[in-house]
Amino acid sequence: MIVYDLSCSEGHRFEGWFSSSSDYSDQKVQGLLQCPACGCEDVGKAPMAPSVPAKANAVAAPAGEKAQLSTGDMPPAVKQAFEALAKAQAKALESSTWVGDCFAEKAREMHYGESENAPIHGRATRDEAEDMVAEGIAVAPLLVPVAPPDELN
Repeated sequence: MIVYDLSCSEGHRFEGWFSSSSDYSDQKVQGLLQCPACGCEDVGKAPMAPSVPAKANAVAAPAGEKAQLSTGDMPPAVKQAFEALAKAQAKALESSTWVGDCFAEKAREMHYGESENAPIHGRATRDEAEDMVAEGIAVAPLLVPVAPPDELN
């Protein structure tokens, strides 16, 4: 699994998960890459910071130790970014059908031509998601948590 920072010609940045660098290239050539914010198909790799492994002599925090969190107000720019992300995701999900825990099964049926293609969203385990990506099935995590329709007030 490889993660690239991507950006569209409109300046939006987002992550793309691919099974390999050739998978990214294949999807780009086939026109399968699209900006989740604006739908632009002019997408390319954005500059990324290199992944630097931890030093061998680094000491990990003891098990059970809690990370430091802030309870202060979120900076306005971060708040606006989260609001825009939530709004874009909600708009994308308007035309999508909730399939719950059957997500992997339904996605495979569509990918292999056993059912008609349609936008869906639901739940999958990490292993299921990795297996689908390895099979060439285009999936992406929802960045803002979504409550199942039957659990809403």
